[in-house]
This record gives sequence, C-alpha cells and structure tokens, in this order.
Amino acid sequence: MTWTRRQLLRLAGTATLSGAMAGALRAEGAEGPGEIQTALRDGPAKLPLALTRPIHVDAVCLRVRDLRRMTDYYKSVLGLDILTNGTDLVTLGAGGVPLLHLASRPDAEPQNGNQAGLYHTAFLMPDRAHLARWLVHVARAQVPLTGFADHSVSEAVYLDDPEGNGIEVYCDRPEDRWLWAGNQVSMGTKELDIDDIFTKTKTATDRDLYKGAPETLRIGHIHLKVGALSRARDFYATGLGLDVVAGSDQRGATFLSSGRYHHHIGANIWQSENAGPRQDTMTGLDWFSLKAENEAILAACKAELETRGYAVSAIDGGFEAKDPWGTRVRLIKA
Repeated sequence: MTWTRRQLLRLAGTATLSGAMAGALRAEGAEGPGEIQTALRDGPAKLPLALTRPIHVDAVCLRVRDLRRMTDYYKSVLGLDILTNGTDLVTLGAGGVPLLHLASRPDAEPQNGNQAGLYHTAFLMPDRAHLARWLVHVARAQVPLTGFADHSVSEAVYLDDPEGNGIEVYCDRPEDRWLWAGNQVSMGTKELDIDDIFTKTKTATDRDLYKGAPETLRIGHIHLKVGALSRARDFYATGLGLDVVAGSDQRGATFLSSGRYHHHIGANIWQSENAGPRQDTMTGLDWFSLKAENEAILAACKAELETRGYAVSAIDGGFEAKDPWGTRVRLIKA
C-alpha cells in the first residue's frame, strides 16, 4: 500500500493538516499558525548541532508500570536497540549510546497530568530523510499520532507512549535558516508539509525502509511541565547556565539552550501551573541527564546551584541535583 497524506492524518485522529497541527500547536510555545510564514525547505544540517554545544541533553529515565510493554513500544516504534535488559531496568539506545532508561515500578500510580514532570522527550533524527522513513514506518504500523508541526527551526511529529509519556520525533532545519533577533530565536508553528518531506527526500511510501533507529539518533531536547516559569529559570538558567532563547510568561512557556541551539530544555505551565513537588510513587519522569563539555562548566554549575540553596550530590562523572519540583537532573562530563 502507498500511504497518502490523508491516511497519515487519520493516525492523528483528523482529516486535515490544520486539525493535526492543533495537537502540536503549542508544543513549542508558538503563538499560532502563521507566526513565521517563510518557507525553509533545504536539507538538514550536516552536524547534529544540538549535541555539539557546551551543554546538551544526554539521556532520560522513566518510571514505568509495564516494563515489557514499554520496552517493546520503544523498540518497535522508534527502533531503539536494547542495550541492557534487566528485571527492573532496561536501557535502550542507538549506535550503542544509551538514550532511554526504563525503571520498573509495577505498583506505581499512573502519573497525574497536572503534576510537574515530563511534557515530552524529543528524539532528534539526523536528517529529513530519516524522519520521512520513520513517518512511513509508523504509518504502516498504524501507530497513533497526536500531531504534526513545522516549527521553522525544525519539523516535528508528536505521539504518546502506552503510559502517556509525550514523545516528539523531529529533524532540525539548517542552522543558517533559523531566525534570531538578538538572543531570541523564532519558533513558529504552522502546517507540516508532509508531501514535501516525502517528495524532497524521495522517500517511498509503499514499503517500510526504516529498519531501526539510525546510529546517530539522539535526544535533542526535553520539554518539562513545571509549576512556575520563574522558578524554572532560576534552576535551569541561573543555576545551570543555560540561555533563555524563547518564550514568555504570557505564553506560559520558556525555552533554554546552550550555544545558540533553538532549545535543549523547554518548560511550560499549560497543565501544571502552581504544581507542587512531584510524587515519587507515580509513573513518568524519574531523572534526565545533561552533558557538559568540560570540568569548568561542571564546577561553575555546581557552585551556582549550591549558592542558590539547591542540594547537590556527587555521582560518577559529575553531580545530581533536584529541580524545584523534585525532578532529578544529572550533569556529567562529556
């Protein structure tokens, strides 16, 4: 079967691109469709810019009720490899690099949508062609999708895993096509041109050519639900030294990055405003890790967090601290 755009859209529970986009409209804090109308259609960046910055996202750990089901999902849907397969912990990755840890918590309560925690984990494809092949893969497997969006700096597809953890699969547009105004980057939201993705990448839609995650698949960014944007900036910007590059209190979201990437961390209050500390007895995000390119960054971040009253504990290669909602954040040397 050759998959048409209409069939792909049905996976997102809609008959139109506008409807599919609604599921992703605010996924990166955009004001709405048409914020940026300039077409940016050239090929992908030659290097995974997100991973070459002084600080970047490393891995994510989720607490899950059904370890086998969740392992099978990430293996089949994203094509991740099982790197370690224990009774209580499974580690999956790509190219031998650990990306996702699944910690078995069979008695955990399902996560509360209004609680602080994970909004989505964003898996970065190395280029547009890989994104296209993956999109055909999930279409042919009839994996439910929640939305599509063109964010101008990137092209993204959204879905949820079986326990409700948000996932974004995206590819970046070339860095020289990003629109900056000083230290602020423009991230719009408009309809994703699925036909253009397939046509420009010469991707066949009548067969599944996605045989597993590409070796260079990585987590490009992580988006969090928080209780207050000011407290999120105190921890992630002032404490960890990330730059605020987009978002506002009025939009209910803030976006932070290192080295002028469009964002390594997003934080919003759309569902979680005034949320208190996270409950360790619930499923969802357990911890995530960031990598720093040198010891000087590690030392500066550790000192700043301690100065601001955050407890810091040593771990192999770096340290761990809890953000204002109890999410464990690890910073380790690359």
